Amino acid sequence: MFIGSGVPTVTVDALTSDDFLLDVREIDEWQAGHAEGALHIPMSDFVARYGELTEKAPEGGRINVICRSGGRSAQVTAYLVQQGLDAANVEGGMQVWAAAGRPVVDAGGAPGTVI
Repeated sequence: MFIGSGVPTVTVDALTSDDFLLDVREIDEWQAGHAEGALHIPMSDFVARYGELTEKAPEGGRINVICRSGGRSAQVTAYLVQQGLDAANVEGGMQVWAAAGRPVVDAGGAPGTVI
């Protein structure tokens, strides 16, 4: 599936707990609430920390990129696709994730909120 910008997208409902998730929101957003098991690399640090992603992403697997509502993650997804990686923007971001009843945890592992 593609959105108007031509960036591959995936819906929250299509993701399973085994899918790799990259959260590109800023630290305060991450600490308030994120998907358990996601890798956190803020968009503002992304290029400098790109090596962390290549170390932790599953080889040959899709990288599902998420932010609050889908804008920042679409930009990072476009970058990853340009690098030749299999990446998809999570449609609607963490707002849709939480609205769908998916678990959200804070920095301490307790139930979190999307800000």
